[in-house]
Amino acid sequence: MLEVYGHGGDVESAALRYGFEPEQFTDFSANINPLGPPPGMLEALQAALPEIIRYPDPGHRALLALLAERHGVRQEAVCVGNGAAEIMALILLALAPGKVGVVQPCFSEYETLSRQFGAEVQAVYGTAERAYRAEPGQIVKLIAASDLVFLGQPNNPNGVQYDVEQLRQFAEAGERHETYIVLDEAFIDFIPPERRQSLLPELERYPHIIIVRSMTKFYAIPGLRLGYGIAHPHMAAAMRGKQVTWSVNILALRAGEISLQAGEEYETATIHAIAAERKHLSGELERLGCEVTPGEANYLLLGLPRPWTAEAMQEALGQRGVLVRSCAMYPGLDAGHIRVAVKDRAANAVLIRGMEQVIGGGGEG
Repeated sequence: MLEVYGHGGDVESAALRYGFEPEQFTDFSANINPLGPPPGMLEALQAALPEIIRYPDPGHRALLALLAERHGVRQEAVCVGNGAAEIMALILLALAPGKVGVVQPCFSEYETLSRQFGAEVQAVYGTAERAYRAEPGQIVKLIAASDLVFLGQPNNPNGVQYDVEQLRQFAEAGERHETYIVLDEAFIDFIPPERRQSLLPELERYPHIIIVRSMTKFYAIPGLRLGYGIAHPHMAAAMRGKQVTWSVNILALRAGEISLQAGEEYETATIHAIAAERKHLSGELERLGCEVTPGEANYLLLGLPRPWTAEAMQEALGQRGVLVRSCAMYPGLDAGHIRVAVKDRAANAVLIRGMEQVIGGGGEG
């Protein structure tokens, strides 16, 4: 298993295992915008390098102003962090929940962070028939029995959303039971605006809803780490009150500001490219005998054709310089599940060709 630290994108571990240099891999194990950072980002960051001789703004004021304007919220409702994972940690530190609910399969950090901060974790499970969504009534019961519930929207690793009516049902249950609900929208920017299912426009109605966003995936800056949370101002203040000063470095802040000023052309091009390539890649993978979960994000959850296992496929592709994410360790999935990022046509062809060679050549499943 390549996920030594529990996540994809670990090209250093892969390099040690397979003998390639890190930059030689075609990495489908991390879900990053295949267009790369917005135009001018690298040049602007290079120009900003002299700024590293001073401390970053501990109040993140320039970026906060842009985020508040982008989402039509007050600056007091936003908390900027060192990646979405830090935002989740700040939520747990601020609320100190005794019981945390998760909907499996899901992003492993929900459970990992919750246990690190002393919470008991309980779960409900999605089913293959529902594209690994859980039945809404089960989620409502989970909310009633928890102090805080994490819900991916779209969910990782299956890429599916719950519709707004269902989200309202969950939010109303949260208000009744005084349970906080964290809606993790880290990948929602990859979905066309008219198809995004979000409570962000209705946030003031639901003080117990917290929305988490990532800037590292859509704007292709995972090495800089940048995310933010949007919540009722008292909750955002509580999160900031638990944050280590200067946790967001000056280059990450500059990258966030540049990203939000990139313009609609980059964002529209990304959404169109992902939609087209997801359709193409899904068709090719189905042709190879994979069962593709019909998600909407920039990644695909695959059930491999028997007798292939995630471990065997990951090993066979890794030896060819192609990395995929094993999902065998996700509760609610099985040994035959992997996740692959949707990349550009040339990179996707590398994956398809590699899987054709592996599956066609047989091997241990």
